[in-house]
Amino acid sequence: MSIYKTPEESHITISELMLPSHSNFSGKIHGGYILSIMDQIAFACAAKYSGYYAVTASVDKVDFLQPIEVGELVTMKATVNFVGRSSMVVGVRVEAENVRTGDKKHCNTSYFTMVARDESGKSVAVPGLVLDSESAIRRFVRSAKRQEQGKERRAAFKPATFNLEEHLDALKDYNVKINL
Repeated sequence: MSIYKTPEESHITISELMLPSHSNFSGKIHGGYILSIMDQIAFACAAKYSGYYAVTASVDKVDFLQPIEVGELVTMKATVNFVGRSSMVVGVRVEAENVRTGDKKHCNTSYFTMVARDESGKSVAVPGLVLDSESAIRRFVRSAKRQEQGKERRAAFKPATFNLEEHLDALKDYNVKINL
């Protein structure tokens, strides 16, 4: 008998006030600090969904869209968007709110691939995902495509199979000097 859960059963939301100790040399909140919190919420989301501890296997593209200021309230929302056999793609959305004005801004969205592990560290199967809305289907398919593209990209650029001649012409458009 297969077990299935809805994306809503994985939802986690956390909020934290950004302090001066979280800032970098330019006075903005350090990106590494934000990534650390994102990893924590991705873990909590994956663990809640799977019922097991989870490890971070990869983090897909991270774009810092807006700076986060000291004194802003950062809220992160996480949900499972995709499941494999033992892996889950957790989408994490980061918003910052000016607590005096109530103005909110979208600062980041990233995707963490988490793998469920048992007490001995072995990968374990996770529940299937119920796709109960157009949004859930869109997120699942987008994550599935991203997973496929990653596999294709890794395969295309393995040292043993990389074809230098195929790529030399494309380098003309970049700020590089080739000395072979």
